[in-house]
Amino acid sequence: MDAWRDLQLPMTEADARSLRTGDLVRLTGPVFTARDAVHKHLAAGHEPPCDLRGTVLFHCGPVIIRDPASGAWRVTAAGPTTSIREEPYMAEIIRRFGIRGIIGKGGMGEGTLTACREHGCAYFQATGGAAQVLAACIRSVRNVYWLEEFGAPEALWELELKNFPVTVTMDAAGRNLHAEIEATSRLRLDALLAAGPKP
Repeated sequence: MDAWRDLQLPMTEADARSLRTGDLVRLTGPVFTARDAVHKHLAAGHEPPCDLRGTVLFHCGPVIIRDPASGAWRVTAAGPTTSIREEPYMAEIIRRFGIRGIIGKGGMGEGTLTACREHGCAYFQATGGAAQVLAACIRSVRNVYWLEEFGAPEALWELELKNFPVTVTMDAAGRNLHAEIEATSRLRLDALLAAGPKP
């Protein structure tokens, strides 16, 4: 039996709410990269240059080159960046723009988890250190926004994914796998420290 769930983007609220922590998902369809500059800009009240409703934001500064002959962009590396940096902005962005998914690494905080539960959004953990492998799951660059304003790593890139592998680690039911693993690990560490060294 195939353990993977194939999910077509953009997502509906029902899609987001059907996901549970631990689900292995392959994403196909459009996503938008967003790092610090984009989050700060949107959180400051600016409107996006395109419709983000129902979309997935990818915390990523992709390495993208342009063919000098055709002018086409090609993604050569697309690893996730640490998501917690966007915690001050994420809940408001989810609420305002109807974001249904976030791809990143390391998980996020209580504000984002609450927004996921209230508005129907899921957090997907992508594998860190596999930027070139993940780039192979990007079929094309559909568009780019705010390139001149923010520069290539911080621009809002619209990418077309094909079977992009992720794991659900925060869900719309309010579970946070990152926090659960941290709590379990702390309990085990405390128990080991209390037991002391073996004679």
